[in-house]
Amino acid sequence: MAQLVQPTGPAFTRLLSIGAARGDLNVPNDDLVGPIDSSDEWIRQRTGIVQRRRASDGIEAVDLAVAAAEEAIQRSGLERSEIDGVIISTISNVAVTPSMASLAAHRLGLTPAAAFDISAACAGYVYGVAQADGLVRSGICKNVLVIGAEKLSEIVDPTDRSISFLLADGAGAVIVGPSDHTGIGPTVWGSDGEKWDAIRVSSTFQEYRNGGGEVAWPTLRQDGQTVFRWAVWEMAKVARRTLEESGIEASDLAAFIPHQANMRIVDEFAKQLKLPESVVVARDIEMQGNTSAASIPLAMHALLEEHPELSGGLALTIGFGAGLVYGAQVVEIP
Repeated sequence: MAQLVQPTGPAFTRLLSIGAARGDLNVPNDDLVGPIDSSDEWIRQRTGIVQRRRASDGIEAVDLAVAAAEEAIQRSGLERSEIDGVIISTISNVAVTPSMASLAAHRLGLTPAAAFDISAACAGYVYGVAQADGLVRSGICKNVLVIGAEKLSEIVDPTDRSISFLLADGAGAVIVGPSDHTGIGPTVWGSDGEKWDAIRVSSTFQEYRNGGGEVAWPTLRQDGQTVFRWAVWEMAKVARRTLEESGIEASDLAAFIPHQANMRIVDEFAKQLKLPESVVVARDIEMQGNTSAASIPLAMHALLEEHPELSGGLALTIGFGAGLVYGAQVVEIP
């Protein structure tokens, strides 16, 4: 009987480079407080957000994805022909199909790279890195471009007090490729579908289609207290487990880069993990807002701009969001 060939790849991978693109508009709290009958002070106290970056009409999530990816490609030193996989995590593609990834790959000159989207909301970037790590180490791909890209301003209701004022637009990209040492640790991931509707849309496409004009376009909603308690208590356990499975202590970290959901969650996380003062904590949400799948790479990019000495150090990344889903990894900062 003929023997099938099964590919094998390098033993180790790492993040080769990073890129970012942010919405072109600075939207301060005062621009949003009227429809939700709130105040700048209330938003700052509850979320830590001073402003959020949103994209102008005519700029779509795929445009942000391409811009972030261009920077990552340039910084990687790779030829475009060496990138044979593209993964985009997003919940804000303008179409159910075809994928945002295939269009981005074409615009980036990466054809015929394999390209697909994943939907894991705020955990999506970590899910993408996990898949890219597996694709490279299995020998299926040589180098994989991973992008988190969102234009969440398209799916918010300005009168909603649960989540609308949190959300923003942007994209972050990394390239996962071979390494001579471990640059991406084990991925700890999972889901809790019992809380499936804790973060949701206001209506389904079928309800909108069949609503006779009485059902509004689907926009995001959340049960804030449910999400906050789950994120703070359950995700702290996931973060500790990730450190343990990676074989390191909190003191070995150079940075902690959680999903930028809410400053209160970020601060409580750092407290729960007993992070030493030497660990730099990402707080990109203050001036960027919550960008779901894009938030972790955007926060990493911002940290590197402010602290270039972090390059080569270890960062604990953890994403968590609608589903509810979560994922965490320790990575070497590119």
